[in-house]
Amino acid sequence: MGDSFHLSTADLAALGFFLLVWVLHTLASDGRLVSRVSLTTAMNAQRETWMRTMAEREIRIVDTAIMSGLQQGTAFFASSSLIALGGCFALLGASDQVLAVLSDLPLSATPSRPAFQIKVFGLVLILAFAFFKFGWAYRLFNYCSILIGCVPISHGEASRNPTTETAVWRAARMNMLAGKHFNSGLRGVFFSIAYLGWFVDPIVFVLSTLLLLAVLVRRQFFSAARQAVIGQPPGAGNGRSIRPDSQ
Repeated sequence: MGDSFHLSTADLAALGFFLLVWVLHTLASDGRLVSRVSLTTAMNAQRETWMRTMAEREIRIVDTAIMSGLQQGTAFFASSSLIALGGCFALLGASDQVLAVLSDLPLSATPSRPAFQIKVFGLVLILAFAFFKFGWAYRLFNYCSILIGCVPISHGEASRNPTTETAVWRAARMNMLAGKHFNSGLRGVFFSIAYLGWFVDPIVFVLSTLLLLAVLVRRQFFSAARQAVIGQPPGAGNGRSIRPDSQ
């Protein structure tokens, strides 16, 4: 079957492993596969806390500044994805030169021209997926800004009336959805790096995927950034100090 698609059985197996890892990591990060709290899940709780705190602020300059920063970061990655897409099409035009370079690599199996072009189109799909995720996240952050403006200005008990609670819930939900799509786009960019190993050899593809998985799992479940979000300072319950010693 692989030969009919100009891809070997090893290529198809490596691609299937890559996609499986991507799906499983996405589920784990969203809290649907493992019980351990991920950095993404912990930050979603902070997004809701932010919206509830925002509802009690009369002057919301800081909130609009944060939203502006989130939108700018999303726009940057969307633009970068488009530039990378252009690079992929340029890669198709230089297939012969790239194949000549790959043939000189000691681990390279030197794929055929059709197989190489199929792999490039796969990279195009990943980057296009990332671009659309970033584009949608940018729009959702824009909607979130509007919903923040819809939250009534109230204080104390008045901030917990049904109207305010509904407005806060809407803003928090929209913020979390925007963050989810942004994370999906960023994950696509990360996995596109591992995908580059496929141009060398299926075994290199598997190894690059495993290496990326190890990095992402550490950052989501075992990093100092996660501890900074869910941890507590000394004397606030567990008495443990938090040292910013790594990512």
